[in-house]
Amino acid sequence: MAAERPLSLWAYGVGASDGLSFESQSETLDWLRSRGFPVNSDIQRIDSEEGAIDRCLEWQQRRGTLAFEIDGVVIKVDDAEQQRRLGVVGRDPRWAVAWKFPPTTKVTTLKAVEWSVGKFGDLHPFAVLEPVEVGGVVVQHATLHNEEDLIRKDVRPDDEVIILRAGDVIPQVVSPAPHAAERKGRSAPLAAPKSCPVCATGTVKPENSVFTKCPNRNCAGRREALLTHFVSRGAMDVDGLGEKLVVALVEDGLIENAADLYQLTAEQLSAREGMGELSAQAIVASLEKSKERPFASVLFALGIEGVGEVTGRSLAQRLRTIDALLAADVEEISQTPGIGPIVGGQIVEHLADPQMRELIERLRAAGLQFEQEGPPPGEGPLADKGFVLTGTLPTLTREQAAERILAAGGRVTSSVSKKTDYVVAGEAAGSKLAKAERLGVAVLSEAELLALLDGS
Repeated sequence: MAAERPLSLWAYGVGASDGLSFESQSETLDWLRSRGFPVNSDIQRIDSEEGAIDRCLEWQQRRGTLAFEIDGVVIKVDDAEQQRRLGVVGRDPRWAVAWKFPPTTKVTTLKAVEWSVGKFGDLHPFAVLEPVEVGGVVVQHATLHNEEDLIRKDVRPDDEVIILRAGDVIPQVVSPAPHAAERKGRSAPLAAPKSCPVCATGTVKPENSVFTKCPNRNCAGRREALLTHFVSRGAMDVDGLGEKLVVALVEDGLIENAADLYQLTAEQLSAREGMGELSAQAIVASLEKSKERPFASVLFALGIEGVGEVTGRSLAQRLRTIDALLAADVEEISQTPGIGPIVGGQIVEHLADPQMRELIERLRAAGLQFEQEGPPPGEGPLADKGFVLTGTLPTLTREQAAERILAAGGRVTSSVSKKTDYVVAGEAAGSKLAKAERLGVAVLSEAELLALLDGS
């Protein structure tokens, strides 16, 4: 496929190398240029913050004159030693920041509104559009978020609508074009479907929910959404298994639920059109590595209604094992921080489902982690201390920080209250930091958290 496309590249850095050492980003680029690699001639070294901002604004104005599409510019620390000291969090270097341009908007015609099914049966409307190029990408579909958003925006088939790519990535419908409401013969306002668009089961609208739902837990749409969630970052974090491949594997009959993923072979994957042997082997290796993910991540990945990342960590820390969780009643689960009787009831109901029980046993047999490591609550250097994480930390991801707090006997919750002992605040900390200061909750930096973890 790549051979059929007129592809070109700009070289911006050197990855793994043997015997090479550069003192700066500038020196790296000079070396690449001297070896014949194409290096953008507009790269410039700036010595002040004001100069960097002016340069970014200049590129924002020049964006439309380029022969290729860009959605922003990247500002990097030039000195290699400073880069090393700043380090990398997850996959993100702390010595580089992206200056994103405002999203591009275009007007096109809304051909129809269709509905997809989420992992809990939520029906999500999306727009089917007359194809239009936005920021170098031809857009044919765009999100409408939920039915309340659809009603508020009041877009209807055959309307001209304004669309943008949020962050120059996710297309979304902003509103009807100004003259759309005056169009003769405009159709009636749209509403959620009475039956599921995937399995045709009658839909329901729970009280106080923004979503109409498909109640059928065997719905193919729900199954595909659950599988996509299972392999996502924050859950089992399986590289190479995106939504399209998951759906294709379901349609081919290779997988029905998450346990089937761990039966996949490289031979089955590489037999698919467009899937090379190395890519197939990498996916199988990533699935194998995912078996090391902690119990809290497995709970989140299972797609239990009411169990998010923070709730999963709290349940894992308090109940310790999947068997204890399966045996717990609503009252027991509701004693977990952040969980009330309504959510507790949802969790108990979901875990009582025979299909969920069977899935858990198959995943246990496959080698996934169903026991919490580290000391139980009341033990360890952070025994019974409640933490809230906010902002971007210098060297740890929030997931890594939470795992270390739990391993030391602490608790991690999603919201700040008078019961919170510490708020760990990183860069761009928002309302949680402000609430902590208002309530007089102690605020820690990452360095102070690490000192607590070390017992110093």
